[in-house]
Order: sequence, then structure tokens, then C-alpha cells
Amino acid sequence: MSWALAVVSLAASGVTALRWLRVGQREHYLPGVTHFARLWWTVDTRNTALLIGVVGLATVSSVVPILVVLAAIISVVAPLGLGVRGRTAPLAWTDRLRRLAATVAVLLALATAAAAAAGLDPVLALLPLLVPVVVDMALVLVRPLERRLSEKWVRSAAESLRRIDPTVVAITGSYGKTTTKNLVAHLLAPHRAVVASPASFNNRLGLARAINEHLVPGSEVFVAEMGTYGAGEIAELCTWIPPDIAVITALGPVHLERMGSVENIARAKREILHDASQAVLSIDHPLLEDIAREEAGHRTVITVSGTGRLDADVVADTTGTVRVGERQVGHFDVTAAHPVNVAAAVAVCLAAGLDIDAIVPGLAALPSVPHRRTVGRSDRGFDIVDDTFNANPAGATAALDVLMQLGTPDGRKVVVTPGMVELGSQQEEANRAFAEEAGQRGVTHLIVVNRTNRRALETGARAGGVGSVILSDTREEAVSWVRENLASGDAVLYENDLPDHYP
Repeated sequence: MSWALAVVSLAASGVTALRWLRVGQREHYLPGVTHFARLWWTVDTRNTALLIGVVGLATVSSVVPILVVLAAIISVVAPLGLGVRGRTAPLAWTDRLRRLAATVAVLLALATAAAAAAGLDPVLALLPLLVPVVVDMALVLVRPLERRLSEKWVRSAAESLRRIDPTVVAITGSYGKTTTKNLVAHLLAPHRAVVASPASFNNRLGLARAINEHLVPGSEVFVAEMGTYGAGEIAELCTWIPPDIAVITALGPVHLERMGSVENIARAKREILHDASQAVLSIDHPLLEDIAREEAGHRTVITVSGTGRLDADVVADTTGTVRVGERQVGHFDVTAAHPVNVAAAVAVCLAAGLDIDAIVPGLAALPSVPHRRTVGRSDRGFDIVDDTFNANPAGATAALDVLMQLGTPDGRKVVVTPGMVELGSQQEEANRAFAEEAGQRGVTHLIVVNRTNRRALETGARAGGVGSVILSDTREEAVSWVRENLASGDAVLYENDLPDHYP
């Protein structure tokens, strides 16, 4: 009987593996699929009940082996809400995914055969539930191979950089990387031939691809956005993309879940400075202020602030004013970019040798960044703030600032959000505080999308006095409510938009 049940268990494991492979692909092939499995099984009481049911069936399957089949069926359909194909991020059968899937298949086959040979029916019943662990094991096993396979693209990119020899501007930070990169490219473009890494191509393969596909002879400046999930990643990038000008835009709890502490995040970001001759550093966070002070003896440091600190070398504030030293040099549209990102971009231009007067015209015409506090108006006449690219505590507060300036004084103010993620131990408090602040500032309706941060957002909304909290299982449901209920004079903020591998 065990071998027949093994076939059923393996088939169920294979089907459920598809959804967890999609999660692994969406998370940049980094181990952590088990974390998402825990979220899916625990934040929805329906899925928790199904999990308990499978464990219960497995417990008695040694007495009634056929219960393995029932457990397998439940494992195929659950967790409810996590699709195999995906809505916002479908599974893409790249060569890399095929290699990962083959490794997962081998591990599952070995585990199933071992359980069947030992007559362990309970293990066969539980195996489909353990697929996320198997996927994480496979991700660790294939990483050395994937690195070797990608080496040729990295070597090609490094050779192109050496041959073309542009000034390299490397930008990192907990948030504001992409915006600052785009602003640097905008301000430099009238004066230098600039190539910026596209979209959020900020890891090893993304940057190699950006260089190989976009850097051409005659390029004078290459602006590279550099992201990290842990120590050593930025240092490795800088070995073959050595920055001349290194930028740290901001420091916060983004990726705290993976990195453990803000101090660890600061150390990982600081790696970008090691070989740079010039550094542009925000001093709005105490840890970055300390780093700026320590680095001043090793390289030229230009300090920047987005909070109006007059002791910074370049200052931008919420009125749209930019100062360099004691001189007021220009103004910018505060809805186009966060002040600290503008200040950092101006500082990069100065580090690259531009005269401040050459930068001023560009400041007056900053491009808006898609899905970052972009303001529009619906065909029904209500105002819309689109801040869905990603979310962090500082950016969410800035988006509330924009929302409160829109609509009429007696119009409804609505926030639609799934909350903020990847904040580790600070995630619940950050989401609670955001919802509470929204209520205190006059938000009348909070629409909570999905379940990941539902409890924290509801708690904060009640504390802040939000008039109505609406629970929505999908963003589409929330958008439908907005379109059916809001009218001219109202305003809505869409804050963050989690992909559908989050519950």
C-alpha cells in the first residue's frame, strides 16, 4: 500500500510545488519560500483549519492509510488564494526555473521513496506540506551552479566597463534608489552622455544585463542602482562595477526581516563606499550621519538632507527649495520626488563636476516617477494618488501629505493599502502607526487589501479614529469599491501593491 500511496503523495507534491516555485522565482531565487508558506498557512483562518486537518489526517494515516489520499487532495487545493498560474506574477519557465524545478523533483522523489520504503505513511501524507522547505533546499543547492553559469555575462559587463571607462555612479539605500537614479540621469543628461540601469535592475545579473545591453562607446556616465539582501552583496558588485561616486540615499527597516537589524543594513549599504573617491550621504538618519563623519577622512564626502538640516552640504526641503551651502539655488515640484532624493541627485552632479547653475533648469522640470506619489484624476472627478511601486514608513507618510492636499475640505479621504512588508520585527508596529496616523490626519475610509497586515492596520485605524475600515481580499475588489463610491471632491491614496504571492 505504501508504494501506491507514495505515487499519490508525489503527484500532490509535484502540483503544489508549482505554486512554491513561482514564489521562489518572484523572490529572486533567494531562499525564503518557507517564510511565505508560514504566512499563507497562518494569516487566513481557513488555511489554518486546512493545515490542522492535514496534520490530523497524517497522524491517523498509519492506522487508516487511505487518509494519505485525502491529505494529498487537501494539499493540492490549499493554501486557498495562492494560485499555481498567478495573477500579477505568472510562472515563467526560464532555463533557470527548469533547473530549479528538476532539482526539486529529484529531492521530492528521494524523500517519497525513502518514506515509502520505511512504510511511513504519515510522512507521505505530510510531504506535500513540506514542499516549501524542499524548494528552499533546492535554491541553496543550485546557487553555485547558477553563479558559474552567469559568470560569462558578468565578465562581459566588467570588460565593457573597463573598455568604455565611464564615470560610475553607484546608488544604494533602504529606499529612494530608483528615484535618485532617475533624477541623476535627468539632471546630467543635458551635459553628459548618461546610461542608467533600467527599472529596478539592481542585482548581479540585472546590472550585468544593463551594461551589456545599454552601455555603448561614448557613454560618459553609468548610473548603477545597487540593492542588497545581506552582507557582501554590494561589496561583490563593486569589485566589477567600481564606483567613482557612491551614494546612500536613506536608511530604514526595509529588508529588516532578512538582515536582522538596522545596524546590519547600514553595514551592508556602507560597502558601496569602500573604493569610491567621492561619497554622497544622507545625514537624516543618525547611523548615516555617523558613517559620513567616519568616512570624511578616507574620501570626499558630500552630505545631503531632505529634512531641511542646514548643516548638510546640499539641502532640499518640503517647500521645494534646494540649497547648496548657504546659497539657495532653485526649486522643484515636491510632488515629483522626495526632497532627500533631489538633494542626493544635485550632490552627484556637483561631484561629477557640473556647475550648480547648469543644474538649476533641470530642477524646475523634474520628471515624475511612475507609481511614486503620482497624482491624477478619475473620470468620476475624484483625485488619485498612486504610490504603489513599494512602501516604507517615510514614503507612506509623505504620500499621506499629498493625499491631504487633494479633494475638497469636506470631501472623503480614502487610503487603499495592503500595508508594508519586509520590515521584520517592526512590521506590525509600522503598519499600525501608519493606519493610526491616517486616521489622525482625517482619512475617512481605510480599505485593507489582503490579510498580511490586516490585524495591524485595523488596530491602528481604530486608534486613529478612521471612520470606516473596509476589508478586501483583492486589490480589484478595493478598486471597484472606490469607483462605485467616490465622486468629485473626494481623494484616494493607493499605498503599495503587493504581488499575489503575498496572502
